[in-house]
Amino acid sequence: MTGWLEGKRALVVGAGSGIGRAVVDVFRAEGAKVAALERDQEKCETLRRQLPDVPVVAGDATTREANERAVGAAIDAHGGLDTLVNCVGIFDFYRGIGDIDASDLPGAFDEMFRTNVLSHLQSVKAALPGLRAGTAPSIILTESASSFYPGRGGALYVSSKFAVRGLVAALAHELAPQIRVNGVAPGGTLGTDLRGLASLGLGGVRLDDTPGRAQEVAARTPLNVALTAEDHAWSFVFLASDRARGITGETVRPDGGFGLGAPR
Repeated sequence: MTGWLEGKRALVVGAGSGIGRAVVDVFRAEGAKVAALERDQEKCETLRRQLPDVPVVAGDATTREANERAVGAAIDAHGGLDTLVNCVGIFDFYRGIGDIDASDLPGAFDEMFRTNVLSHLQSVKAALPGLRAGTAPSIILTESASSFYPGRGGALYVSSKFAVRGLVAALAHELAPQIRVNGVAPGGTLGTDLRGLASLGLGGVRLDDTPGRAQEVAARTPLNVALTAEDHAWSFVFLASDRARGITGETVRPDGGFGLGAPR
């Protein structure tokens, strides 16, 4: 490992699985001291058992209370906060507007935007005082290839991810010059626990369980790669490091070249 994050103090929100867990592991390997916020109790117990040096807060990232507890735990354990990472997300399994009953639409909208957008806002709001007192502070939010292109999610998912992309730009502008704000927009990811909207009866459905998913993800990228959560975690490492000190309001897009179009 390179030690790119030596001395950094980070809070990872949505840390129990997928990209969030990979960020926890790679940040620690690169020298960062990490705290975690996770909603799922079983995942919290796994983190505590496997990483006893990581303060783990159980709570819902869409709430002020959970984020404030997590920020407090990070600062109490590590003496401050330099980096906030939010990896919280939920999927709609490609439901178009024509696929959603009119009576289900308000609830599905609320669940999607509360999870995918409000959680980011709540995390940032709670972390701001700690970050402002930190060293070379930065925020990294998780976007998606769907932050740029339709077709990799349904109407609600794509619009929520466009909103996160807009949030990165707005926060980068507002918080400069003290705090850098950037995004990571992964393409299709293996080893994720991304689930569907409970309001549409999809709460128990995992994207990673889709048959033939690895082959399908690789086939739609020019690089013919199916990237893992750990692959994506290195983009977060770079953006959190001092090597990215001149970068804000930008999005790293580890998507295998998805935007270039499917390979021939």
